[in-house]
Amino acid sequence: MKLSTKGQYGVKAMFDLALHYGGDEPISLKGIAERQGISEYYLEQLMAVLRRQKLVKSVRGAQGGYVLSKDPSLITVGQILSVLEGPVEISDCITDDENIECSRVHYCPTRLIWVKIKTAINDVVSSITLSDMVNDYKELKEINKHLIAKEN
Repeated sequence: MKLSTKGQYGVKAMFDLALHYGGDEPISLKGIAERQGISEYYLEQLMAVLRRQKLVKSVRGAQGGYVLSKDPSLITVGQILSVLEGPVEISDCITDDENIECSRVHYCPTRLIWVKIKTAINDVVSSITLSDMVNDYKELKEINKHLIAKEN
């Protein structure tokens, strides 16, 4: 099971917007692309989806770009991933689809494991906000600053 680049890059882009949240100007795609190592063209596609789902707003003009549609503390990683990736699906037997083809679905011991994994993933990504990511980043940056100072 692996998260696609769509989800990974979408979270990175949203983190970048959260890191610059509250600034005077919108954040350009070019700036996000350079800082996060994402193709600007691919980023345009992701931002279009995020804008349609009202997680970001676009600002037109010479100083245009993107801003978060609401405070970073109100946007979770789970919301971003859901918009870009869809629901977490560990196995076909735990989808919400009524037409599951497995004849053992009601007494399969492994199905219980897949349900627990899906629930755990959903719980984690739904509990982490963009603000949490920014705070963790700043903390890591500070720790690394102290480690580098000790080495010198």
